[in-house]
Amino acid sequence: MKLIVGLGNPGLEFSRHRHNVGFRCVNAFARRHRLAFSRSQSRARVARGVVAGEEVVLARPQTFMNRSGVAVAGLVKGLRITPSDLLVIYDDMDLLLGTVRLRPGGSAGGHHGMESIIDALGSQEFPRLRVGIGRPGGGNAISYVLDGFSPEEDKEIEKAVATAVEAVECYLAEGLEEAMNRFNRRKGDEVDWSKRAELP
Repeated sequence: MKLIVGLGNPGLEFSRHRHNVGFRCVNAFARRHRLAFSRSQSRARVARGVVAGEEVVLARPQTFMNRSGVAVAGLVKGLRITPSDLLVIYDDMDLLLGTVRLRPGGSAGGHHGMESIIDALGSQEFPRLRVGIGRPGGGNAISYVLDGFSPEEDKEIEKAVATAVEAVECYLAEGLEEAMNRFNRRKGDEVDWSKRAELP
């Protein structure tokens, strides 16, 4: 069994915010595979099904972003899986807009939802899929993630969501390493913030 969690904030007012890219990805995956978020479990909305021969549970925590670990740890325990069977999808300001990148583990990188999950699980050794949203040219990072995309940005994010769905399908069918080999892009997708002034 694989648990695939998309991070975001519950409520329609947050649905198109940059911080809700994880929700958008699991929603798109559910639509593609005709899965419905018809149940609640461990403070999350969940959908269940079989994809690529693998039993899959999709989840959208309903605890708000900075308490995502409450829902995720409850699901991991309730489903009797290990963190290695968990895949978390979330927005990342340290990747250029529209970039998709898989990792087998690592730190939270300043993302409060991931910090909460790592604290709740007592481990950072679980796969994650990061979707780049870029950083603001100036201003407050919190205001930036809790704001919507411009129409041009949203087109790029829709492409990234479609790529993320394909990456999850590859992960389920062929494993994390193959998915990383196929979907992780060039090193230049990581933003070099020492050269931030040169960015448009």
